[in-house]
Order: sequence, then C-alpha cells, then structure tokens
Amino acid sequence: MTHPEPFPGHLHKKPKPFRMTHLAFSLLFSVSWLFFSCGQSSRSMEVANEAFTVKNYDPLTNWKHGESLSLDYSHAIDQGFIIPTIRQVEGGYFILKFDLKNTSPAPRNFRYKIYYQNESYKFPERDPADTNRQHPNCQENFYGSWETVSTTFKETGTINPDGDFHEIVTKFRILGNPRDEQRYYGNGQNDRWKRNPRVGNYSFLLVVTDPSNLEQNRIPASVGNIGTAETTGFVNPYFWFLYGPGKNLSNTIVQLSPIQLTVIARPDPGAGIYINPNSFPKEVADRYAKEGCSADTSLYRTAAFDQFVHYIDPSTKMNNIPVISDVLNEHYTRMDYNWNKRFYRKEELIAITATAAKRPCETVISDPVNHKILLRNPKSEFGNWQKQNVGVITRHGMTYGKWTAKCKLTELLNKDNLWNGITNAIWLITMSQAEWNYRRDCSNGGYMANYYGGQQDQRVKNVGYSEIDFEILKTVPYCPNWVLPPAYNNGIDDQYNVQNWNVPFPEEILQDDDKIAVCCTNWDMACWQPAEFHDGCYPVRYQDKTYWAHRWDKNYRALTQKTPEPDDELFGSDYYYFQIDWQPDKIIWRIGPSKDKLRVVGYMDETVTSIPNNQMLLIITQEFHNTKWWIGSAYSQDNIPFPKVDYEGEIYEVTIE
Repeated sequence: MTHPEPFPGHLHKKPKPFRMTHLAFSLLFSVSWLFFSCGQSSRSMEVANEAFTVKNYDPLTNWKHGESLSLDYSHAIDQGFIIPTIRQVEGGYFILKFDLKNTSPAPRNFRYKIYYQNESYKFPERDPADTNRQHPNCQENFYGSWETVSTTFKETGTINPDGDFHEIVTKFRILGNPRDEQRYYGNGQNDRWKRNPRVGNYSFLLVVTDPSNLEQNRIPASVGNIGTAETTGFVNPYFWFLYGPGKNLSNTIVQLSPIQLTVIARPDPGAGIYINPNSFPKEVADRYAKEGCSADTSLYRTAAFDQFVHYIDPSTKMNNIPVISDVLNEHYTRMDYNWNKRFYRKEELIAITATAAKRPCETVISDPVNHKILLRNPKSEFGNWQKQNVGVITRHGMTYGKWTAKCKLTELLNKDNLWNGITNAIWLITMSQAEWNYRRDCSNGGYMANYYGGQQDQRVKNVGYSEIDFEILKTVPYCPNWVLPPAYNNGIDDQYNVQNWNVPFPEEILQDDDKIAVCCTNWDMACWQPAEFHDGCYPVRYQDKTYWAHRWDKNYRALTQKTPEPDDELFGSDYYYFQIDWQPDKIIWRIGPSKDKLRVVGYMDETVTSIPNNQMLLIITQEFHNTKWWIGSAYSQDNIPFPKVDYEGEIYEVTIE
C-alpha cells in the first residue's frame, strides 16, 4: 500500500536525508539501539541508498510501545497461541508502517519483508568459533515472518520518483510453527500448538530491497521462504542479513527496530480444571463433574490446567505401619516414630503403594473468585488406607522461560521436626514423547532411550522425554561424598526392650533438623555430550557460589543438586515463590518470599548437563514419595502414619516470562 500524496510542506521542512551505505549498517544498528535504550526515541533512523530511502519504521503502530502482552488462552488449546488476538487488538493483527521514497530516476516497485525473533530465549546468531558462520543451534531460535511462508517479499506498489515519502502499511502476527514445518503437522493440518511462540522479548527486522536482488537470486530461497531448508538446515534470516552475505547486499536496507514486544503467559488457576478423557473414563468424569471442573467443551477451550493423575509404579510398594495420625498438629514425636517403627510385627503392616485419584474433581478445586487452585491429599480411615498423590498440570506447552509459581503448599515438618511424608513438587515435564517433540540430537553416546529402561537400556540419538524438577522433602544431600549419606545406628531389634527403640539420629542429620531439602534436578537422560559430564559428586560454580551436583553413575538419567532450607519459611508462611529459569544453555532454580527477593538454590548449564529444547508443561503436586528413591533419608515412608486430616495446599499464581 502506498500513500500517494506528499506531506504538506515536505520539501521545505524536511532536512536533506542522511545517506547511509549498507556497509555502515552495523553502526546504524548500534546507534538505533542506543537511542531507544536511553529513552530518546523509538522511531527508526532515516536510511538511504542509491535507489530509495526508508524512515519512520514502526512494526507495532497499533500497540502501546513498552506495554507487555499477556497471551490469550482462549482457543489456544487447538490453535496454539496467537500474538495478538482479536481480543487484544482490533482485527487481530499488528499494523506495520514505514515511509519509503524512490530516489532512482524511474518509477519502481520495491520489495519488503518483516522478520521477527524471540530475543530472550535464543542462541546467538554467529558461531563464536567463526563469526562469519551461523551458530549451529541458532536455527532453533523462534523466528518467523508472514503467516504464509510461501509469501516471500511483498510489493510496495509502484512508487514514482517524485521526491516524496510514501507510507507502506501491512499487517502480521506471531503464530506457532512459523516455518510451517511438517514435523508439527498432524492428520494433514498444521498443529501450531506443537511449537508455540515463546515468552519474552520479540525484535522486528525490516528488509527492503530492489526487485533485481530477487530476480537474480541474490537472496536465497531459504531466506525469502523461511520454511525452505538447505542441506545444513534452516538459515536464520537475522544471521544472513545482519552478519552473513546479506549485510553487503546492494540496494537493500535492513532495519532492526528499537521497538520490542514483551510477551508474558499467565495461566489462570481460577479458570477451571479440565478433566482429560485419558485420565478418567467419560462416564466417571461426567458423574463427578462439578462447576469449574469437568470434561465439557467450554472448559476444554478455556481451562489452563488439567487434573494431574500420577502414574503409580507397582514396584514401589510400601509396608506401612497401621497408624493414622495428624502428624503436623498432634504431638507426634520422633520417639513415637521410632517406637511405632519397632512395635508392629511384619504381618500387621499395611502393604500398599501410594495412590492416585480414582474420581475427578475431589482433590483439586479451582476457585474463580480468588483465582486459585486448592490441592487436597485426602485423609485415611481404618480399612480405607491411603496416601494419595494430588496435583494439577498446565495444558499449553512452551519452550524456555522463567516459570514462577506463587504457592502455599502444605508444611512438611511438625514442631518436633518430624516429616509428614509429603513431597512438594513444582516441575516441568515433556508435553509429548512423540517424534515431533524430540530433543536435540545427542552426538556423544546418545540418550538412554526410556525413563524406566534401567542400566541395560539402549542408547538413541534423540528422545522426547524431558523433566526439570523442584522436589522438596525431608532427605539428605549426597555431596560432598565423604560426608553423606549418614551411617544410622538402628539399635537392637528387641521388642521387649523399648529403651533400644528410640535411637538418636547422627549429628550430621540433626544439624539440619528443622530443614527440608530443596532438590533441583534436570533429567538429561544421561547424554554424555556436555564437556564436563560426570558421575558422582562434583562442584558447579555460579555467581561465586558452589552447588554440589550428584549423579549415581554414567547411565543415570538425572543430575541433582540439593539445598537445605527451613520448612517454616517455605511452607509455614502465607505463600512462597518457586522459579525454574529455563534458558537454551542453562537452568537456574530460585526461591524466595517475594518475586523481587528470589535467591538461587540450583544452577546447571550446558557444560555439565544436556539442556532440553522441546516443549514442556508445568506440574504442581503434593505426593507421597517412596523413600527408597531417596537413599539415606532420615525417615522412611513406611513408618510415617497415614494422614488423619487432609493435607492442603494452594496455588495462587503462575507466570511464564
């Protein structure tokens, strides 16, 4: 689209344009960013070449500059996230404008194209080993252009060399699967939700060129059509135009706007809980459906959370003491624990596994008024012995981001520092193990193929499984390895001498008696590719602090760091924040009493563990772990009473940014 009329008094009032060659673009790029960062201007500079001049480039004319955009969850379950939607701007598209003046001697129909890229979660465009080459992983960056990838460069329309600027107007939006990759198709349609837009900051790159550059193939097909790959993979247009062959392309102007868009996700805990038909039979879901918790089509479209139903490994059977107690509020002491551990004969123990909900909507409740979710581990009764895991899971997958949960989960220790058996967990898990959600290839040895595959599992070049955890419970660190796990004095197995039942814990356990372990884990599936991949205990440094990492052996699928923290602070206060900062090359775990007072409790980067790059979901649970998973723990789940009252937790807020 062109603006046929000159601005009034243009020739008299407009200063002579500063002509900048393409060779000087890098200087322009730096200066334009400086102008914006200093708050002096958000308007792009005037840039000229031998054929035309561009000024006033603004990619977001219908959006308030500096205002963040919260993802619209309506209909996103089927379509993926759309930025923006018709609920956010009129028409549901960003309006891009720039002014162009034809300075050549003849009328011309120029070509232009807009590119966008997520800047918060990306690999650098240039390979640090050779800055003239594209970074090998930068093709994974989330970038796009026109919605229809076969639309390469649009026409400006014929512009006469009349000495006037003409306004070019177009529209665009940011969608999932912007390269239209067949990998993310299903049943013949583009499942854009399989590669959702990322949160964070988006930049906008405008390219205006003379049509001869396209006619003579000076711009490769893989740059004009970002869905076209070369033998080495996709070409990131930011690299090609800013640092690669395109930076010296004649009669071409490339402008990176100083205006960026910040995108945030806020899944609403009060928008209801959808009951996935894969979790409960339809007749069961229908029978126990409640307002704000069901399998109906309305909640299918609008609910941000599902009820999470744990897989229960039958091999994790416990032999539990037949005791029901309100551990947190009754005076159930360590002596009670030790006595009951010894008192009951084997034939009196209750052989069970932890359980999962058999009926929906009873242990997870969405509150639309206060916009929160209530979790409830139900109490046990004689004859109805249960330690039931509860939780919720988000429904919209994402890659990377600062995932922050504001929660008041159940306390874990009573006044005698006895554990109630609950593990509070905030964790990310793969959205799917299907091929479309495979992780980046592991080039050194491959991944262990299966989560439950054991030591003899085969190794494969890529897998779909990924998991990043907060698991918070009463257990011990393993590192440094010369300290723990502790050696317990188990006393004498003598039913008739009760003095031998109440055996004190070792000193190294008692020194953290009032603390629980914040366990930070990345399930890297034992990929050996990181340069500093190790088993055993080893230190990881970050910001002048040391975080001890532990892996049982070279085939163990996870790397864990543990930090002791006071239970009263994390779960005795009104709420607490837990953040998993998942970046392309690192993971940082933070906790704190407020969002602006978070402290690091775990850190891993690509030098020690394989960072996942696939799409994941957030889970928040209160669950009864089998302590056989946590060797050396002071308390055994078998010897902790069944709950006499419900253990309750609340989720107040989740943000991904």
